[in-house]
Amino acid sequence: MSAIRLRGATSGTTDVVAAAIAGDGVMTLPTGTGTLATAAYVDAAVAAGGKVLQVVSTVKTDTYSMSSATFATITGLTATITPASTDSKILVSVFIGALDASTWVQQFTRLVRDSTAIGVGAAAGSRTQASTHSRFSSGGATAFGAQSFQFLDSPASTSAIVYGLQVATVSGTLYINRNNGDADSASSGRTASTITVMEIGA
Repeated sequence: MSAIRLRGATSGTTDVVAAAIAGDGVMTLPTGTGTLATAAYVDAAVAAGGKVLQVVSTVKTDTYSMSSATFATITGLTATITPASTDSKILVSVFIGALDASTWVQQFTRLVRDSTAIGVGAAAGSRTQASTHSRFSSGGATAFGAQSFQFLDSPASTSAIVYGLQVATVSGTLYINRNNGDADSASSGRTASTITVMEIGA
């Protein structure tokens, strides 16, 4: 009975022969003479570098306000992920749907892994290290807007990691997911903010 020989791209072969079918309809599979693929090979291929292994996302739909020069975590806007490998990288994507302020404000946002600030600018004297920095105009003419950014982290851990956002202000009150007046009218909006973390196989 003829056989088909499969040759590997770099080395090795395996023979595939037709199954034997007896007169009573029983099919007997032939004994293989090579290894087509092992479980370890398949697992390695599935976990190959650049593949998204898992995604965790949190959506915050309620509002938040603060007025402090000390960084504080935005409540309800954190995401927890447990990496499968210490070699994995974590891509963090952040979107804040609306930021506004009561008066003249400089606003800082920074990304944190557990309690450690990451994705911030270099230290330089007394300057505030942050992931984003916005300035809102004085006299009530605020620069109402949104923010988004991404950061690729290398936590080198297989323990649960909490990613979150912290904000701080210089003067005035900062509002998230709403405008400063927040009047009950169509001219006042409410938005959603999100944080999404993706594990990327090494």
